[in-house]
Amino acid sequence: MDVMQQLNETVNYLKTRVNNTAKVGIVLGSGLGNLSEVIEIEESIPYGDIPHFPVSTVKGHGGKLIFGKLGGTKVMCMSGRFHYYEGYSAQQVVLPIRVMKMLGVETVLLSNAAGAVNPNYKVGDLMVIKDHISFFTENPLIGKNIESLGTRFPDMSEPYNLELVAKALEIGKANNIELHQGVYTAVTGPTFETHAEYRMIKIIGSDVVGMSTVQECIAAVHCGLKVFAVSVVTDLGIREGNDVITHEEVLHAAKQAEPKLTLLFTELAKSIG
Repeated sequence: MDVMQQLNETVNYLKTRVNNTAKVGIVLGSGLGNLSEVIEIEESIPYGDIPHFPVSTVKGHGGKLIFGKLGGTKVMCMSGRFHYYEGYSAQQVVLPIRVMKMLGVETVLLSNAAGAVNPNYKVGDLMVIKDHISFFTENPLIGKNIESLGTRFPDMSEPYNLELVAKALEIGKANNIELHQGVYTAVTGPTFETHAEYRMIKIIGSDVVGMSTVQECIAAVHCGLKVFAVSVVTDLGIREGNDVITHEEVLHAAKQAEPKLTLLFTELAKSIG
C-alpha cells in the first residue's frame, strides 16, 4: 500500500470520529504529556484504533490523538510521538504530521526533551529552536516524492517560522519565562551520546541534542505547514564527572519544566487562533 493510500484511509477514519476544524497541531515529547490535561477535550482516540498509526512504546509518551480547544483555539494534539529508534520508518514517524495537514492544520507546535551541549544552559530551561542539524538521522522525504504533498526539493532556509519565534519570545518576556534560542541536532538514539559525540555536536554549532522533531519538521515544511518547536533541557550532555544519564532523569526534569511549556503553548495557540 502506498503512502497516499495509507494517509487517505487514516484521514477518512478520523473524519468519521471527529468534526474538529483544528488549525493548530501539537506534538508532545517525552514527559510532556500533561499539557493535554489543560485541553478542553472533544474527542480522544487511542493510536491503536487509528488505521496505519504506529503506537508509542516509550515510557513518558501517551498514546492518544486528542481533539479539543487550548486557550480557546481548536487544536489536534498528539499525546506521545513516534521515534525512528523504536523501529518505525521515517515515513511512519511523520505520518501524523501529514494527517494533520490533510485535516486542515496550518501550524504545528512541536516539543521535545533534549540534552544541552551549550554550557550556559541548565536543566529545566526552555530553548526555542531557530534551526536544526539533521545529518545524523534519515530524511523522511527519501524515496519517490509525493507531489500532492509538496515539491521534490523543499527549501529549508527557515524551517522554524520566524513570526512564531517572535511571538514566543514576547510571551516569555510577558510571563517572566526565560527562553533561549538555539540549534537542535537530531540523532537516531536510543543510546545517549558518548562524551566525544557531545563534544562534536557542540563543535558543529548545536546547543542541544535529541532523538526526535527534525523528521517531523522536514515533513511539515514539505507540505506547507508553519512550524514552531521548543526543547526542554532535561539533562546536560557536557558536565562534570562521569555520572550516568537515565531516561528517568529526563522524565523528571521534563515534568518540572512542564508548567512553563504549557503556558507557552497555550498563549501561542491563543495568538494563532
